[in-house]
Amino acid sequence: MKLDHIGIVGHRIEELATMFEAGGFTVTPLARHAGGRTGNRCVMLRDGGYLELISTIDGGTSATLDRFLARHVGAHILALGIDAETDIRNRLQLAFGSVPEPSRTDRAVDDADPDGPRARFTLLTPPDRPEGRVHLIHHETPEALWQPRFLNHANRAVSLEEVAIVSAEPAATAAWYSRLAGRPLTPDPAGGYALALQRGWIRIVPPGAYPAPSLPSIAALTLLTDGAPEVRMNLGGVAIAFKNASSRAS
Repeated sequence: MKLDHIGIVGHRIEELATMFEAGGFTVTPLARHAGGRTGNRCVMLRDGGYLELISTIDGGTSATLDRFLARHVGAHILALGIDAETDIRNRLQLAFGSVPEPSRTDRAVDDADPDGPRARFTLLTPPDRPEGRVHLIHHETPEALWQPRFLNHANRAVSLEEVAIVSAEPAATAAWYSRLAGRPLTPDPAGGYALALQRGWIRIVPPGAYPAPSLPSIAALTLLTDGAPEVRMNLGGVAIAFKNASSRAS
């Protein structure tokens, strides 16, 4: 299991996209979710993971997005990549006593090019957590999303390295993610817990470790860069730190 993507929810997709473009990201064209009421534009990262910018579109409504936005603009979805749906079903049954029903999606990558590449993936989605929605995702057509034209960013971001969840009950929150991933927790320098995945980390930390728009929340991300300066910025209600991949290796 690995970090796959973070869903960042806002009121208007073009405002989110403009904000991330100003932060040095290349953003994909608009793509509609099933039903057409919501859509996304994404930041695809060369060495793994992506950021999904989400809102309602064309006057559509979404009770789910309204519920998220009633808490705050920002990150409300954490998706973890799995190699195949069947690989995890038995462990979820043992860990939680139930397995979510899978949902399968087949959609265009670019709303303006319905006959172009299509993204197909399977989602397993447990009941929503207090900090947001967690997806387990298996990509059937990664080449449709990770197209070369989307992968070069002016800020030189190359991968999603870390997600930080701020919780008033970090032990209980961390225990849930440990059961989900089937991996052990380690102490976090900020006073909470760290969970190492096959790619990337989830950190579950107490209030004060990061500014949090509400409790609990997905409050911060770390992106690895290909040699760019190590900086911090807040985009779409999320604190984003940029870290050199070379300094991580050292």
